[in-house]
Amino acid sequence: MAQQDTDQQHSGVLPVDDEGFVIDTEDCEAREEAYRARGTSRPITVVGNPVLHTECEDITTFDDELAGLVDDMFASQRTAEGVGLAANQIGVGRKVFVYDCVDDSGDRHVGVVCNPVLQDLPADQRSLDDSNEGCLSVPTAYAELARPDFAVVTGQDEKGNPIKVRGRGYFARCLQHETDHLYGRLYIDRLSKRDRKDALRQMEEGTPRYPVVAND
Repeated sequence: MAQQDTDQQHSGVLPVDDEGFVIDTEDCEAREEAYRARGTSRPITVVGNPVLHTECEDITTFDDELAGLVDDMFASQRTAEGVGLAANQIGVGRKVFVYDCVDDSGDRHVGVVCNPVLQDLPADQRSLDDSNEGCLSVPTAYAELARPDFAVVTGQDEKGNPIKVRGRGYFARCLQHETDHLYGRLYIDRLSKRDRKDALRQMEEGTPRYPVVAND
C-alpha cells in the first residue's frame, strides 16, 4: 500500500496502491462528512425524467462549480440513505458519480469518479452475481439482476486527476450501476420486460422515504 505524501494530504487527492488503484477506504467518515457538510441536499429525479435516459456530458472543467455539485451529491446521497449517486439523479446531466459503499468484506469505500469508463475484464477475473438491486431513482422497487462480482472503473477525480477504482461484490455492483446512470441507463433497463414491469409496479405502490421530483 502506497503511503500518502504531504502534497496529497493537502490537495485532497486519494493515495494509490502499488497497482495504481485509489485507496478509498481510509478516513471515510471524515471525508464523507466534510463533503456533506458543505453541500445541500437536493430531491431525487425518478424514472421517466428525460435527464435519466440521456447520456450525460463529459466533465471538462474541474472547478468550484463541480466541487459544489459533488458536495450536494454527497448531501443528497445521505438524505436518501443511498450507497451511490450519479449527477443526473439530482437533475444534472454531467458525468460524475459519488459513492459511500461497503463491500462484501465489510470495508467502506468513499469517493468520486468523473467521466467513468467501465473496463471490460476477462471472464476468469469475475463471475456473475444475481443479487437483488435497487435504485434511488426507482424508489421502493427491487429486482434480481446478474452483474459481474468484480469491476474496475477508470476516470478522473473531482480535481481532474486520473484514477482507477476497483470493487468486489456489492461495491462492484455499485460501480457498474452508477456508471450505467451516466450513460442514460437504469438497472431496470437491463431486466426482462416482465421484471421491469414488476419493478415499476413496486415503485407505483410504494412511498419514497426521501424527497423526489415528480414527473409531469
